[in-house]
Amino acid sequence: MKIVIPGGTGQVGRILDRALSAEGHHVLVLTRRPRRDREVYWDGRTLGRWAEAIDGSDAVINLAGRSVNCRYTLANQRAMLDSRVDSTRVVGRAVAAARRPPRVWLQMSTATVYAHHFGAPHDERTGVLGGGEPDVPRRWDTSVAIARAWEQAQQEPATPDTRKVALRCAMVMSPDRGGALDLMLRLARCGFGGPIDGGGQYMSWIHDRDLVRAVGFLLERDDLAGPVNIAAPHPLPQRAFMRALRRAGGIPVGLPATRWMAEIGAFALRSDTELLLKSRSVVPGRLQETGFGFEHPHWPEAAAELVRRMRRRPVPAGGGRARTMAR
Repeated sequence: MKIVIPGGTGQVGRILDRALSAEGHHVLVLTRRPRRDREVYWDGRTLGRWAEAIDGSDAVINLAGRSVNCRYTLANQRAMLDSRVDSTRVVGRAVAAARRPPRVWLQMSTATVYAHHFGAPHDERTGVLGGGEPDVPRRWDTSVAIARAWEQAQQEPATPDTRKVALRCAMVMSPDRGGALDLMLRLARCGFGGPIDGGGQYMSWIHDRDLVRAVGFLLERDDLAGPVNIAAPHPLPQRAFMRALRRAGGIPVGLPATRWMAEIGAFALRSDTELLLKSRSVVPGRLQETGFGFEHPHWPEAAAELVRRMRRRPVPAGGGRARTMAR
C-alpha cells in the first residue's frame, strides 16, 4: 500500500514508519523539515504540491499536532488547537479534492477526550466525554475542547469514498529515546517513581507493537469507522503502573509525591500536571468486539518486555544521552 503520514516525524510517526516500511508498504511522511528520502514538505495549514502524494494513495494516517508536553499557557493551548484543527482540515481538503482518494483516513485523536473519573472505564459507546467535571482545574476543560474540535475537523469535509477513523489513543509505550516511557523510567531511577497524589488516578497505555498491529487492523477493516479507542484492555492506577515499571527496571524504591510537589515538578519540566493527575481509564471496546487480539494486554509483562528492548538500544553517537521529551 501507499501510505501518507502527515506529521510523521514524532514518536508515533517513527514507530509506524519503521513498521509499515518493514512490512513492504510505501510510506511518505509530510513534515515541515524534510531531511531524507520519503519526506515531503508541507506547512500543515495550506494546500500545496504535497497534496499530490495523497491523490492515488491507499491510506492517510494524520498524526500532526503540537506536543502536549508543555505548560498549558493560553498561547500553548492555542497552538495545540490550531496545529491540530488546521492540519486536519487541510488533509480533509486534499482528500476531498483527490481524483483517486485514499480508501481510508486514520486521524490521530486522544483518550483525553474522556472525562476524569475513577469509575467504570470508558469505551466508545458508553464512555463519557469530558468537560465540566467538578474538582479539576478548568484548564483541563480546554484539553477536552481541543480533542473534540480535532475530531470534528475530520468530519467536516465530504469524503464519500474515504472511510474515516478517529484514533482515541492512550499513551504509547515504546523503547524509543525521547518517549513517555523513557522519561518515566529516568524519573524512577532518580527516585521519583512512586504514587502521585495518592496514585489512584488511572493510566491508559498501549504497547508500541500493539499500536502498529491495531493500525494495520484498522487499515484493512472496511466495516470500522468513527472513534476507536487505541488502548490496552487493562488500564491501572498510577501507583500500580509505576510499581510494575520499577520492578521491570530493577528500581526498589519510588518516593511518593503530593499534588503540590507534582505542580513544582511539572513547572520545572515545563509540562503540566494534567498529564500526571487526570484519571484516564479507557478500554478498546470496538477493537475487541471485532476480533482484534492484543499481544501485550497487561502492563507488568509489557513493561518487562519494553525495558529489555531499551537495554538493547545502541549507545548514541559520542556516548552521550539523548534529550528526553515525552510526547
